[in-house]
This record gives sequence, C-alpha cells and structure tokens, in this order.
Amino acid sequence: MLLSLVLHMYSMRCVLPAAVLLGTAPTYVLAWGAWRLLSAFLPARCYQAVDDRLYCLYQSMVLFFFENYTGVQILLYGDLPKNKENIIYLANHQSTVDWIIADILAIRQNALGHVRYVLKDGLKWLPLYGCYFSQHGGIYVKRSAKFNEKDMRNKLQRYMNAGTPMYLVIFPEGTRYNPELTKVISASQTFAAQEGFAVLKHVLTPRIKATHVAFDSMKNYLDAVYDVTVAFEGTIDDKGQRKEAPSMAEFLCKECPKIHIHIDRIDKKDVPEEQAFMRRWLHERFEIKDKLLIEFYDSVDPERRNKFPGESVNSKLSLKKTLPSLLILSGLTAGMLMTEAGRKLYVRTWIYGTLIGCLWVSI
Repeated sequence: MLLSLVLHMYSMRCVLPAAVLLGTAPTYVLAWGAWRLLSAFLPARCYQAVDDRLYCLYQSMVLFFFENYTGVQILLYGDLPKNKENIIYLANHQSTVDWIIADILAIRQNALGHVRYVLKDGLKWLPLYGCYFSQHGGIYVKRSAKFNEKDMRNKLQRYMNAGTPMYLVIFPEGTRYNPELTKVISASQTFAAQEGFAVLKHVLTPRIKATHVAFDSMKNYLDAVYDVTVAFEGTIDDKGQRKEAPSMAEFLCKECPKIHIHIDRIDKKDVPEEQAFMRRWLHERFEIKDKLLIEFYDSVDPERRNKFPGESVNSKLSLKKTLPSLLILSGLTAGMLMTEAGRKLYVRTWIYGTLIGCLWVSI
C-alpha cells in the first residue's frame, strides 16, 4: 500500500505546476486587461513595451516549473547570441513542450517578452490564452488552401509599424512528429519524393508558406534566422527505436532528464527571398536537422548517441530569473481568492473572459 501511495504521488507531480499555471491565468488577464484599457489612447509602442514586460513576468513563472522545478539539464550546441535580436525562429516540432524551448532560449538573451508564435488556427479557442496570444502578437494560420497570406502580412506590418520586437517562432512541419504515427510520416516522405526533395527520417517535410510570408514581410526588419534542432533525452526504447517525445504533463513529472538544443544563427542575407528558392533552402535546413537527429538516435557508435556533434554548454537557469515571478503572481492570486469579492471576480474572469475572448478572435 505504501509503495502504491508513493507511485501515485510520483505520477501526480505535474498537478502543482498545472494548478499554479492555470490558477494564475485570471490574475494575469485582469492585469493585462487593465493595462489594455489604460493604454487605449497611448501609442501602440507604449502598450507593447508594457505588454512585453507582463508577458515576460508570466513566462518566467512558466520556466520556473519547466526548468527549476523539473531540474532538467539544458545542453546548448552551436551559436546562441547573447544579445536580443529581431529574428525568425525555425524549429522541428515533436512535443507540446516545443513552445517552451523558444522561451528557454529567449530568456537567455533577455528577450523572453518578445516571443511571439505562428499558431495553428484551432488554438485561438483556448480559454483566456487564445485571445491573449493574438493580442500579444501571435498569428493564427490555417493550413494549405485556407492559409490567409494577406492577413498574416497585414498583422506583421502593424507590428513593424509599432516597432514591436520580434522573436517570431514558426514550426514549418505544421504538425508534431510522432514516430508512432506511421501514416503521417509515410505521407510526408512520399510528398518529398514526388517533389524531388530528400526523404527525411526524423522530421517531417517542412511547409514553406508561413516561413516565406514572415521573411518576405520582415526582411528589412530582421537581424537573422535561428535554425533550432531539439532532441529530448530518454526518448529511445529498449530496442533502440525512437519513441514519442514527452508531453507537457510527462515533462513536468520529470520524465525528461536532458534537452539537447542545437542553434544555427543564419544571417538574413544568406536566406533566399524568392519562394521557390526558399522552399529548397528550407528543406535543406531540415536535411541538416535530420542528420543531427540521425546522429542522436541512430549512431552506430554508442558514444555518439544521445548528443549532437560538437561541444555543448550546460546552461542552468538561475532562480533569480524565475522565482520572483512565481511569488508575485501566486501572491496576487491568493490575495484575490481570500475575499468573497475577489473570488467572484476570479470566477467571472474565467467565464466572461473566455466568452469575450472567443467572440473577439471569431471577429
């Protein structure tokens, strides 16, 4: 019975982070909403500067759980600049934790508040978060023929006109790579072969539309493109085969000991502008990712597995970067819940905030 209790508690380690992250959402939305109203008659640049600071506050708390709480080791390879830049971030996509990886890199450049995502359209219906991500600079896109290029260009132009710092995160594969979804992988490989591209093993064939629109719209605004390749250690089974990457819940249960992150900084002048050439360039970048991941998962030399080629840096995030945010947001939320009026406001924020947010994104 005692062993059963211990195992049950072990499996529940993600409950505390989930409770805090979701529980503080209304507090954060209220703070942001108040600033949104106060800044209604101020320049967009002024609103964005404070919104970026608020976003940094919340995401620092997120990173407290995903780095300090889990104790995961972050191993960095390649060239991550120390200074913040306006960039497009291109990465392989395999887990719901992938968006956290962008935060992990951004906070090490003091650019956490500048992170904005190109997201699949269905995520805009998330309670509270869906509307806020759009307000913070996120861009919701539909796939294939439903992709609205004009809308994306207009949004990016508005952000540039306001002088908005851009750490724009794009996952060109369009969906997560899961080795168990053999039909998805097979369809991706068949498409690559039909188009005359190299067939990829550990990543899906990248799509070009969002990447091309983003680069073409912001080419005079950007400093660089970051080509990021991520591998989660502990995702190889007993037979030496790759298995599914950890979900957010599994990650928070400390089921991933190390994250390996390889960064290539590519100057914008080295990225082709014409869509056809950029399409080939993007596929070639994913060929490089695939070779890195083949080395990581499939190397015949056991000494070369579970790491990328080259030297790595064990990057540990200080509690000073994350703990204050946790204390501030948790304290404000606890204070609100201690009074009857506060509890009513809290519940109404969840209900009406979700409804208003859904109405806003639908319009």
